[in-house]
Amino acid sequence: MATPRAAVILAAGKSTRMKSSRSKVLHHVGGRSMLSWVADTARAVGADKIVCVVGEGNADVRKAAEDLGLDIALQEPQLGTGHAVLCAKEALAGFEGNMAVLYADTPFVKPETLERVFDSLERMGVTVLGFEPEEPGFYGRLITKDGELTAIVEARDATNEILDIGLCNSGVMAASTKDMFSALDRVGNKNVKGEYYLTDIVEILRGDGRAARVITADEGEVLGVNSRVDLATAEMAFQMGMRQAMLIKGVTLRDPDTTYFSYDTAIEPDAEIGANVVFGPGVSIAKDAVIHPFCHLEGAKVGEGAQIGPFARLRPGTEMAAGTKAGNFVETKKAKIGKGSKINHLSYIGDAEVGEGANIGAGTITCNYDGYFKHKTEIGDGAFVGTNSSLVAPVKIGKGAYLGSGGVITKDVPEGALAVARSEQVNKDGWADRYNAAQKKRKSKK
Repeated sequence: MATPRAAVILAAGKSTRMKSSRSKVLHHVGGRSMLSWVADTARAVGADKIVCVVGEGNADVRKAAEDLGLDIALQEPQLGTGHAVLCAKEALAGFEGNMAVLYADTPFVKPETLERVFDSLERMGVTVLGFEPEEPGFYGRLITKDGELTAIVEARDATNEILDIGLCNSGVMAASTKDMFSALDRVGNKNVKGEYYLTDIVEILRGDGRAARVITADEGEVLGVNSRVDLATAEMAFQMGMRQAMLIKGVTLRDPDTTYFSYDTAIEPDAEIGANVVFGPGVSIAKDAVIHPFCHLEGAKVGEGAQIGPFARLRPGTEMAAGTKAGNFVETKKAKIGKGSKINHLSYIGDAEVGEGANIGAGTITCNYDGYFKHKTEIGDGAFVGTNSSLVAPVKIGKGAYLGSGGVITKDVPEGALAVARSEQVNKDGWADRYNAAQKKRKSKK
């Protein structure tokens, strides 16, 4: 039987370097918060219990963690990483298994990497996730001998000899809950900062006869975010990874550097993405679909062979079936567009359901909001909606119906019927000649 797993996510920091009213770990990378990234990683490796350690000053983090279904532990005051993990002891009372310590500002640790960390644990031992950066700088160093981890030394407390070591501490580590909290109860704070370092448990557990080891990861996985500069770097790293993955998968990116993805963007091979396209969360694109340049999609499904854009915006709830088209300057929201239907340009289709093979003329608007409530527009198969039509919801346009251009449609239109809803044209012979003459005479007197 597999050993139960838990995760403790540290998120109590002050976020001062981010210079934001929003706590650091709630800033987004790839379309979701860093906290959400880390929580999902913990769940992906089967963590039965996930505890988020928060401070009194970041109530927004606490709410976000609760919304994610995490247990909460409070760290106040903040006295170091060891103290932070110890604050989760009560939340993990009665839990018998292995636990990993994760950081809410380090979003890219892969589930398979964390799986290796857990798998490496022996019955009584500790595993630390290490990496070898190009510039070790301020990172704590991992001291090893004969394949065993002997100590972790913080850079500020290290000698020059130790600073020459390239193997660094990511901060992520795992042990049994029994060993973790037993060691933390014995951690002191005799160091430069007067804090309780989580890293001290390695030496303590080794003194207890426990094994200590290092699992390594790529530097990009353990990239931490402390400032807006770091956040931009993290976003750049995420986008580069997604672009490469899409190209390898068989998706055509006409200008990869200007295509932006979210964490859950799903695109099938042989789809084509033009330049300057942005995917918000919740987008799926089927094969042979083409997203032309300068489009923004969020919460939308695009079917096989569909054509989107250029300059189109698909908002949440949009479903474009196979062979559909949403052309230039078309906006859709909560709209289901049936197979082969076309919205060629300059239209807004919201809170609507369009059947198959319908044609929506330029300048068509579904007037879905009355100032208090949203209402639905239904357009049947094969209907033809003339240019510059306003469909005042709730309204139904029947199968095969035809709407004359420029109409304001306020009543249901039966199947196969023609609806003309505009004033009758009146021509006044000679009016323009008389008007122009009068205005020119008036202007000449000034």
